[in-house]
Amino acid sequence: MGIYERFVLPRLIALAMRNRVLVPFRKRIGREATGRVLELGIGSGLNLAFYGPDVTSAVGVDPSPALLRMAEARSRGARSPVELVEAASERLPLEDHSVDTVVTTWTLCSVGDPVAALREARRVLRPGGALLFVEHGLAPDPGVVWWQDRLTPTWRRIAGGCHLNRKMDDLVQAAGFRLDDLKTGYLPGPKPLTSMYEGRARPR
Repeated sequence: MGIYERFVLPRLIALAMRNRVLVPFRKRIGREATGRVLELGIGSGLNLAFYGPDVTSAVGVDPSPALLRMAEARSRGARSPVELVEAASERLPLEDHSVDTVVTTWTLCSVGDPVAALREARRVLRPGGALLFVEHGLAPDPGVVWWQDRLTPTWRRIAGGCHLNRKMDDLVQAAGFRLDDLKTGYLPGPKPLTSMYEGRARPR
C-alpha cells in the first residue's frame, strides 16, 4: 500500500463524506437503527452522531487505520459505547447472530466482494434484525450507465476501489436478504456519481 492509499486517500474520503447533502440519509438511518449496531465501513465515524437512544452499542469495522483513528475521536462523543475494529467486511470478527442492526453507508461501492460482505452481515444479524443501507450505484438511465461503465476503471484507481456501476438492490438480494423498502434517485451533481439507493432489508 503506497503513500496515497495510506495517508492521502483516507483524508479525501473523510472530506467527501462530510457533504451536507448526505446528512438527511444519515439522520434517517440513525433513527431506524436499534440495539447493537454493526457499521460496515465506518470510515471517519460520521454516522455516530446520528444514532438515537434505541442504539445500545455500536461496532464499527473498517480496513483503514487512518479512518479508524478519525472515528475514534468521534466515538468519544457518542451516546452509546462504540467498539472500533480494523477488519475487512468480507471477514467479520463477530459471532453469528450477535447484532440487531447492520448499517452500510457509501461502503459497498468499494468493498472487494460486496456479496461476501453482505453474507457476513446476514450471518451476524440476529433473527428479525435489519440491514439499513444507503449506497450509490448503477443508474436507471442507459445514457448515465454508459458513462458509469466507462468511468469506473479509472475512478476505481483514484477513489479507493469505488465502483460507480454496482446495482445495489441486486447485490443485497443475492446475499440472501429480502427488501422491505427501497428508494432510488439522484442527488445534485454529476449523475454518474450520484445515483442513490436507500433501503431496508431482512434475512430471508
